[in-house]
Amino acid sequence: MEDKAQIQEAIKSQGEVVRKLKSEKASKEQIDEEVAKLLALKAQLGDDGKTQFVLKTPKGTRDYNPKQMAIREKVFNTIIRCFKRHGAETIDTPVFELKETLTGKYGEDSKLIYDLKDQGGELLSLRYDLTVPFARYLAMNKITNIKRYHIAKVYRRDNPAMTRGRYREFYQCDFDIAGQYDAMIPDAECLKIVHEILNELDLGDFRIKVNDRRILDGMFAVCGVPDDKFRTICSTVDKLDKMSWEDVKKEMVNEKGLSEEAADQIGEYVSMQGGMDLAERLLQDHKMSQSKQACAGLSDIKLLFKYLQLFHVTDKVVFDLSLARGLDYYTGVIYEAVLTQASAVSAANEAQNGANAEESVSVGSVAGGGRYDGLVGMFDPKGRRVPCVGVSIGIERIFSIMEQKAEASPEKVRTTEVQIMVASAQKNLLEERLQLISELWNAGIKAEVMYKKNPKLLSQLQYCEEAGIPLVAILGEQELKDGVVKLRVVATREEVDISRADLISEIKRRTEA
Repeated sequence: MEDKAQIQEAIKSQGEVVRKLKSEKASKEQIDEEVAKLLALKAQLGDDGKTQFVLKTPKGTRDYNPKQMAIREKVFNTIIRCFKRHGAETIDTPVFELKETLTGKYGEDSKLIYDLKDQGGELLSLRYDLTVPFARYLAMNKITNIKRYHIAKVYRRDNPAMTRGRYREFYQCDFDIAGQYDAMIPDAECLKIVHEILNELDLGDFRIKVNDRRILDGMFAVCGVPDDKFRTICSTVDKLDKMSWEDVKKEMVNEKGLSEEAADQIGEYVSMQGGMDLAERLLQDHKMSQSKQACAGLSDIKLLFKYLQLFHVTDKVVFDLSLARGLDYYTGVIYEAVLTQASAVSAANEAQNGANAEESVSVGSVAGGGRYDGLVGMFDPKGRRVPCVGVSIGIERIFSIMEQKAEASPEKVRTTEVQIMVASAQKNLLEERLQLISELWNAGIKAEVMYKKNPKLLSQLQYCEEAGIPLVAILGEQELKDGVVKLRVVATREEVDISRADLISEIKRRTEA
């Protein structure tokens, strides 16, 4: 009893802590942390010997209800159709890899890898992305060329902002081209794919930022960044989409030990944006032209824009020197697609305004990728290189926007694909309903029946309206005598008698148009 009293006292004081934080408008993360402690204390109070436990999903994860799953399925289908249109095949890899497979591939983000508990066997980690497992797969199976897509869950030990479509467990949709091909042709196709998917999903206006790791490295060299600081400075530049230049410069100088002069020179370059004209201008730049690496990257950017013009996507693509992408394995062209703020607002509920609208749309990047020619060689015993380029669609962020659009739309989201309901107008017709629905199922028609012997006709029709089922096949004694079925269109309430022999073709005609 004494223990119980202590726990109750602890619950009381922890409740005070939570209330205080809420009144002070503390950060959501801080409040969530203290609420979790409060729930854990409450769980310790047993109920007559029964163990109490907290019903919640782990931090950074979520459940998906049928409506949300219907939206997800639609998005996945759009993406898979696009990948297949471009000739990709699919693979799958384990959800966990040997820890050493993932170690040292992600730069400063390596701290976000989930390591599994050592239970005396192999040291394992949950996969952080789909690219490193793909490179391991290629090296292990000695594959030198493949065009593949892979859609699967990945895991990151992040402090996620779930309202912005960031989670600890989330899907990635990757498309990659591995193989030795002529410069920039596969790279241009990856950008075309991003353009097609974002257009088809109709999320609003977007921009695809493009840069090249060699241009960045050349820029760092001519600005006086020491070789051993390239990667860490690159990670800092990568934060420019989230932080102001002043804060980025402060981090470079104060935390990374870069000279102020070098930081200022970098600042001049990373503010530049343009197209093929900017690449031509930088090739003439007295500093950049001193770097062979940068010149090779700039020549490829020019070639890339030439192919993108042929694909008619240059209206959305911008050459942006601030784009860095923090992952260590990129070696050439890098790109990232972002929704413009204005389009994100219109994609969300337009009725919202002020702070709420901002919160609902701050989704950041919705796709990213680049060239990684050295990654497969890191796994190959003989160091054989397989050039690769790919793109990853930020599916969770896209879901966040699509869900907000669905909430704002008066149109109801259907969670099933049922084409017809088999109903009865009188009692004692269960067997006849079951016989008819069996015929429909056998013909490949998506159909449903109520699990009651004698359901009321009104209940059956109401169910159809609520579930969005377009047709009802109504059986009655007269219809059975005449060898017909009364076919009712739910939306218009129009009814027509159809012979049993013609029913299946009539349903297909009406629902597959």
